[in-house]
Amino acid sequence: MPWNKNDYPDAMKNLDNQVKGKAIEIANELVNQNYSEGRAIPIAIERAREWADNNGSSSSNSKIYHLVPNDDKWEIKKENGERASFTFDTKKEARDKVNDMLNDTADKIIIHRKDGTIEDTLTS
Repeated sequence: MPWNKNDYPDAMKNLDNQVKGKAIEIANELVNQNYSEGRAIPIAIERAREWADNNGSSSSNSKIYHLVPNDDKWEIKKENGERASFTFDTKKEARDKVNDMLNDTADKIIIHRKDGTIEDTLTS
């Protein structure tokens, strides 16, 4: 079951939002790699806390972007960014741009579904 910012394991409820978001992302990826939910959740929480301690939002050299839905549009945003770098009418247009960005601009792009859950992670 993919988790999202509105539906996540109880063990994550007391994490701050940034760590919780990272833990959700990691847990979903671990489940996709066939970890059981019971094993994925504590591993994800531990890794998310380590991530926050090591490079959380203070990493200005981060080249991670997210392809996210916004109303009836699709946006590409830098991780932890507030404004969209690019906005598109369709997900296909946004995916085309993502492919270009992987070669030039981004090290990693996380693609979300319309409901906000993670669909795919692409790396250069």
